[in-house]
Amino acid sequence: MQVLSLELKKQVGKRFIRKKMTDPVADYLTRVRNAIQANHKIVDIPASNLKKAITKILFEKGYILNYKFEEEGVQGSIKIALKYNPHTKVSAIKGLDRASKPGLRKYAGAGDLPRVLNGLGVAVVSTSKGVMTDKEARTQNIGGEVLCYVY
Repeated sequence: MQVLSLELKKQVGKRFIRKKMTDPVADYLTRVRNAIQANHKIVDIPASNLKKAITKILFEKGYILNYKFEEEGVQGSIKIALKYNPHTKVSAIKGLDRASKPGLRKYAGAGDLPRVLNGLGVAVVSTSKGVMTDKEARTQNIGGEVLCYVY
């Protein structure tokens, strides 16, 4: 199976069937989660502006070691270097959970933004001022769609 610009191509007999990806953020989180479980050092993900913003937040909060945006082809890709403890080889990311899903969107006002692990984790929120963490959204007093939880 080969991924091209958020469409899945699957060969059935002599022809290809194309399926649209319904949830690119869930695909992003699943790729990172699978790479962590397989102890990969680098994971390659198809790019979008939303995924780039989530990657920047993960880097700023210290959950990933480094990242690189490659602008090749129509869509481009994101290469993420995962962060592990040098002694115990345990990942810096303990959990990645999708909060808002295409079938059930989760919105929260500035006062109702969730705290992840009593402030130890991060909730990624898509607001009218861009994608930011729950703490940044609280300080700017704006709410939005809660995309995912990282801890």
